[in-house]
Amino acid sequence: MYGAYSAVSAQADGSVRALSIFPQALLIDNFFFVALEYSCIIMPEFLNSSFGLKLTAPQVVEEIIRFMHAEPERRYKVTIGTDSERLAGGRADFVTAVVVHRVGNGGRYFWRRLEMGKFHTLRDRIIKEVLISLELSKEILLELKNSALAGTGEPVLKWDFEIHADVGERGPTRAMIQEVVGMIRANNFEAITKPGSYAASNVADRHV
Repeated sequence: MYGAYSAVSAQADGSVRALSIFPQALLIDNFFFVALEYSCIIMPEFLNSSFGLKLTAPQVVEEIIRFMHAEPERRYKVTIGTDSERLAGGRADFVTAVVVHRVGNGGRYFWRRLEMGKFHTLRDRIIKEVLISLELSKEILLELKNSALAGTGEPVLKWDFEIHADVGERGPTRAMIQEVVGMIRANNFEAITKPGSYAASNVADRHV
């Protein structure tokens, strides 16, 4: 298993922004090895709602909890997925979606965009998609668990948490399925690939 290391950087207005430094993971003969090269991801502070609002991650979780409490007897899935598109000069545009799905009856989603570079191969972009999803998933899941503990007297909500990866049996990402799923599971998350990975391949893809 590989971990994430946190740091902060000072901003011009005196605030601080969190940085997360992820080691790149390599899959060799079904074992994960951590490369010496690290990549630094500075995440956008806000996510966009489907209604055009800009929300922080804790505010997104508040909206998710509110949506689930509207029909607390239903089962829900909270899913996170990232899609990307290669830009000129080897840079890439990454969009991450957070989806709360009321199983069998619609849902809501939130998204944010991050431009990064340079990426020379499709594999580079797919690995970065997964790392970005893992970063946000850890933050959202922690907020969800804290909210659940604070909700004394509220109905117990039934929800599952998944990370959706934009890889599948059809197309050039087929060879990466084992590697990507292994990365996600190594961080104790449920991994979903295409055609079931709608948070990445449908919702995030809509905003790339």
